[in-house]
Amino acid sequence: MSDLDIEKKPSVKPASSENASGADDNDAMKLAEMGYTQDLQRNFSVLSLIGIAFCMSNSWFGISASLITGISSGGTVLLVYGLIWISFVSLCVGTSLSELASAMPNAGGQYFWASQLAPPKYARFASYFTGWFGYAGAIFACASVALSLAQGVIGMWKLGHPDFVIEAWHTVVVYQLINFFCYLFNCWGKTLPLVAKGTLYISLVSFFVILIAVPACASSHQSGHYVFAQFVNSTGWKSDGMAFIVGLINPNWIFACLDSATHMAEEVPQPERNIPIAILATVGIGFTTSWFYCISMFFSLKDLNKLINSATEVPILELYYQALNNKAGAIVLETLLIVTGMGCLIACHTWQSRLVWSFARDRGVPGHQWISQVNKTLDVPLMSHNVSCFIVGVLGLLYLGSSTAFNSMVTACITLLYISYTTPILCLWYRGRNNIRHGPFWLGTWGLAANIVTLLWTVFCLVMYSFPSTMPVTTGNMNYVCAVYGVVVFVLLTDWFARARREYKGVQESQGEGVLLNQPHCH
Repeated sequence: MSDLDIEKKPSVKPASSENASGADDNDAMKLAEMGYTQDLQRNFSVLSLIGIAFCMSNSWFGISASLITGISSGGTVLLVYGLIWISFVSLCVGTSLSELASAMPNAGGQYFWASQLAPPKYARFASYFTGWFGYAGAIFACASVALSLAQGVIGMWKLGHPDFVIEAWHTVVVYQLINFFCYLFNCWGKTLPLVAKGTLYISLVSFFVILIAVPACASSHQSGHYVFAQFVNSTGWKSDGMAFIVGLINPNWIFACLDSATHMAEEVPQPERNIPIAILATVGIGFTTSWFYCISMFFSLKDLNKLINSATEVPILELYYQALNNKAGAIVLETLLIVTGMGCLIACHTWQSRLVWSFARDRGVPGHQWISQVNKTLDVPLMSHNVSCFIVGVLGLLYLGSSTAFNSMVTACITLLYISYTTPILCLWYRGRNNIRHGPFWLGTWGLAANIVTLLWTVFCLVMYSFPSTMPVTTGNMNYVCAVYGVVVFVLLTDWFARARREYKGVQESQGEGVLLNQPHCH
């Protein structure tokens, strides 16, 4: 579809190539009505789209990788029950995103919806604000995944070499190598669907191997009371409730990237139907795999204190070692986890590059004239991919200054993305949920309830996830996420006043208000 010539006019129909299907023509025509040309080929099937979306959250990997942030905040109880609650919240978030994606399928996702739905006077800034917060959240998501992988690799080396002393620069070097290695997979567009499917299969195979091997090899198993009822607070917080709340960052992280499929709207046929399928399938598969994985692992746990204070600094690796009582076996299982995580990072790179590429089309970032380009030979927005991965590499250097940088990255990933989700939801309420053209996926009153849960949970996370995960607070374990917010807002406002308030065109300018709204001025 890359040879389609679509003018930015709602009335112009795209010319069909000989091999283009009627569905592809219809998708391109809808995109033209939004004011955009079909620059990328629609190579992704619904299965490969689910592969991208699931591999990005990769819930059972996420639980393993972020266990260091949550296991001391309630032990097994935090994950067993926290996952149920977070999955419910994520279902509401996914429903809210699916309704909007079905009504307005566009690679811009949240910032496009905000531009369409916000009051006309504030639409440009609301869209710009949303785009920046979404992109910042995506960048921190990539950084947190890369850092968790680096910690896993260093942990394996430590397990095999007990005399090795882990230093921050070791982790940073491995972080950069992993980030670059995964960068390469997004440099060729035609192979991405195969990579997405392959990483999905690798994740599921690794999941079943570990799910079976760990409890089967464990010499003893914990009681049901220990797994489901024994609360362990090792955070230093006097309140168990507070410890539980700050520990929810662990299960929340695995569902932080639910918007990923929305940014593939211009690379999948019938996005108004397939994107909601991918989003909700991610939540369903994510909860099922992560919850049963946690149950299996925790029944095989021998010593929680050793897990929390592991010399490897990788709790899940310590759990594997306790269960198998064999270093080589534990390293093999951790390797499966690392390979799965690399699939997650590859998917994150795809997500962040598509997000900033679409944003750059509307001049939302400095250097938009280059970042918005698509490499026709490789069929990828290569410049946006290069820029995003470079920023992720720079963020990795923060670990040199703070050993709790991972916690702040995880928190920023969660909250910044939630803000980008709630902005178009609030704008939708301003317009009126029944005053827009509904897509095939629309749940009416249930959708409204999902919106409310999403908004309330966003406010809760903004406040509660800003607290430190452990007490007493020192410069080394401080939660620096508030500083992250400050930096993002500073960059956003500086760019807005220096450039974007003149250059950022906003979607409504390019297509005329009312293309997607039945009654644009109704409340």
